This record gives sequence, C-alpha cells and structure tokens, in this order.
Amino acid sequence: MSTPQPCTTAPALCGPYDSLRDYVAALDARGRLLRIAEMDADRFEPTGFAYRLIEEKGFHKAPAFLIERLKINGRWLEGPVLGNAFPGWDGEALAFGAEPYTADQAKARAAGTQLLEGLLSKDKRWPAIPPETISAAEAPCKANVRLGDDVDLESFAWLQTNPRDAGRYLNAASVFMEDPELGRNVGTYRCQLKGKNRVGVNAEIGQHAWQFIDRARKAGRKSVTAALVIGADPITFAVGTSKITQLGEDELNIAGGLRRKAVQLVKCETSSVRVPAHAEIVIEGEIPVDRMEAEGPYGEVYGYMGLEKPENFFMEVKAVTYRDRPLILNSFAGITKLTLMLAQNVSNKVRYREQIPGLVDIYRPIETTGVTLLSIKKQQAGEGLEAGRVIAEGDIFAKTVIVVDEDIDIHNFTQVFHALGTRWQPHPAAELIESTKGFPLDPSQPQRWVTSKMIIDATRQFPDEGGPAHWPEVSRVLLEQHSPEVFDLVDSRWQEYFGQ
Repeated sequence: MSTPQPCTTAPALCGPYDSLRDYVAALDARGRLLRIAEMDADRFEPTGFAYRLIEEKGFHKAPAFLIERLKINGRWLEGPVLGNAFPGWDGEALAFGAEPYTADQAKARAAGTQLLEGLLSKDKRWPAIPPETISAAEAPCKANVRLGDDVDLESFAWLQTNPRDAGRYLNAASVFMEDPELGRNVGTYRCQLKGKNRVGVNAEIGQHAWQFIDRARKAGRKSVTAALVIGADPITFAVGTSKITQLGEDELNIAGGLRRKAVQLVKCETSSVRVPAHAEIVIEGEIPVDRMEAEGPYGEVYGYMGLEKPENFFMEVKAVTYRDRPLILNSFAGITKLTLMLAQNVSNKVRYREQIPGLVDIYRPIETTGVTLLSIKKQQAGEGLEAGRVIAEGDIFAKTVIVVDEDIDIHNFTQVFHALGTRWQPHPAAELIESTKGFPLDPSQPQRWVTSKMIIDATRQFPDEGGPAHWPEVSRVLLEQHSPEVFDLVDSRWQEYFGQ
C-alpha cells in the first residue's frame, strides 16, 4: 500500500461522495485499499482473512479490502466483494469530506468531529436536504435490469461468512420501505439468500422496519413493497445503520444534509419506491405480512451466532437492477468495522450534553460492544455515577458504563485502563442495575431485551464520596509544566532517532 496523500492533492477524490465506488477509489488513491485477486469462499478464506487483518492491524489501521473473484459452491463468481469498507477514523473523515485529509487517527477523528459539530443547527438538529429524483436513463444503478424469471440472485457473489450461518447472506442491505403516513424508512438488516428470487428480511421486534410491516398488517394489507439497496453512498448507508433518526423521520433528508447536497433517487422498476440512483445493486419485491418462514442462525455483531428463528419475514423478488460489475458490500459482522460512526458519536454527545452538563465526550468503542465510555468535567461528589445512570438508562447498547475525568482521552484505551487501575475503587464507586432494557443480540442475556448493567465511576473521588484527602500529582503533567518544549523537541527529531 502507498503512503496516504493530503486531500488537497486530489480534489476530485475528496468527499462526500455520490457513490460507494467513488469513495473506494479515494481510499485506493490514499493507500487505504488492499486488492486481492481471488479467494476460496468455500473454505471461508475471506472470513479467516478478515479476522487476521483486524488481529494484526487493529480496527483503525486495517485497510479496506476488495476481493475480485471468489469460489462459491464450487464455481468461480465475479465480485468484487468489499470488506472493512470504512476503515479507521481517517476513512470516516474522508467520507464526510473533512479536510485536510490525514492518516493520523487522532487528527482525523478530530477533523471529522469538528466538521459534523459545525453542521448542527442552533437547536442541535442535523441539517436536512430533501432528495431529488432523476430519470432511469441518468441512474447508474439501471445499467442492467432483470425482471421476473430473469432474476437470479444466486449468480452474485454473496458470502456465507461463517460455517454455521444458515447460508449466504446479503448482510449489508439498506432496506427501503414506504408507509402512507410515516413516509420512507431506511434500515439495515441481515437478509438470507433463499433462492434465485427469494431473500429473508430480519427486522427485530420494535425496529422501524418491523413497525412498518406491523402497521401494514393491522391495516389489512397483504404485503409491504420494499427494495434492498446494496452499496449506497457511504453517508446514506451510515444514516441507515445509525440511531440518529426517529420513526417517521426521513433518513434521506438527513443524509442529504450531511452530504451537503441532495441524495439522487430513481423510481424502482416494479413499484413507486425510490432508491439511490448511484447504488451498486437494487433488489425489488414484496414482503408478505401474513406469511413467515425459518431464518438463521447467523453470526451477529457481538461475534456470537445469532438465533435460528422458526418464523421470520421474507421478500419475494420481482426485479434486480445493478451497475456494471457491481461492488458487493459484506459486513463480516462481529469481525470488521461495518459503518461510519462519527455522526452517531456526535449525535450522542449533543443529546446527552443536555442531561449531563459536564459531559466532555462519549464513545461506544467498536472493539468492545456493550461498553460505553464517557469523560466529564466533574465539579461535585456523585456526578460520576449520576452521569453513568443517564447513559445506562438512555442507551440500550451500554451494558458497562465507564466514567472518567476530562483529562482522560476516552479513545485511548491505555489511558482509560490506567484510570481504572489508579483512580477507581470498586467500593463505593460502582453501581449495579439489576434489570433494565438491553440490546436483544447480546448473547449473555438469559431473556432477550432484558439485561443488568454496571456503572463504574473512574473519576478521581472527592473525600466526601470515599476518595483520599489528597491526590498525588500526575508525572506527565509535571513534565509538561516544567519542560513545555520537550515533546516539540522529541517530535522534531523523531525520524532522526530511527536513522531516517
């Protein structure tokens, strides 16, 4: 891989992007894409590679990778299949158009965060730009159109990621639905390949897609018209995978605002549903509301096998349209990083800042699903545990909440664990919540949707909350105070130390 170059050296490759392939080209130009000629998916080579890539490089330095050709069910199918599509904070900053582009992870995260915080309005709402519709002749996703009996989803290089998966999955599909009253909804759900013109659609109880289907059932309708979109532009995909919108709020309006330009849509071939015109693949069909069938198991985001469901939704496919040599996005759930996190991070910070006045930062690490970290500017005794309670009550993903002081970088695990080891006493600076709402895919739950939670207050404890009368000074802080030029000196000679 080549050395990443500043965004200003190639303005045409700067984000935001109209398509996933434009973004991938930008990653490639900056040395953040690994191309692999072929892999044997029958031997689960792509999955083994994904595990080893993250183990060797880590979540924020591992590149995206593109597999050109794959052996599936004994025959070679053309890809390309894209894995780890949104690598590192630099990949995220690039996708959102934060400049200057930098491969330095801390600087990239800061640049992306600053950009998104700047987009928020005075009332702390994301900007909204409604989508615009273009003609089929202008839409790249209409390059190839297959209708009825000509549909053959099995000819695409969908992967079976894990040997225990029920089969091959379209596991990064944005599901587009429309409701007469609620409008449009975009969500990301696992979709099992069940035949040339049939896929499962796993919408968990309570999720927006499930609510759309439930409304249709109660209204006496026999089916819900839907479209599965593979490979929308990065920001549209990110909004569809996040929790930054409410039921009835159009994700594409928010995606347009974050892109700073409207998402271009095109009408489906067999329905009035409109989908991103620059998508890689669009699969059109009907989801029956009164018939279900078995689906799963499937290796989920926690890195454990998800449930085998005796009854789940499915879609009867009527059409598929796609670009020439379409990119197939595979999530490698529970292994690689699936989506852009910056917008969700900023949204969480803004949301909880109103409830936690001293909040400095909040982060849900991709590496530690179920753990949420936050830093606060602590003023009074009890504020650490109180901040943790707010997060535990408001975030179903947050099973373990760790609160630290403002001088701790919560994106730096060394600093967080150092605070745990040196500032935290399990008693009295911990609190157990015995039963509350949790995320249903957590494999440790004896009952789905119900979990216990732990709050850890790893801030410096004041004497009136059980802490020492005096805290010793921090060695690094003393170094910076008494020799403020030391790190500039070391940085200026860094290459010299290594003989470069």
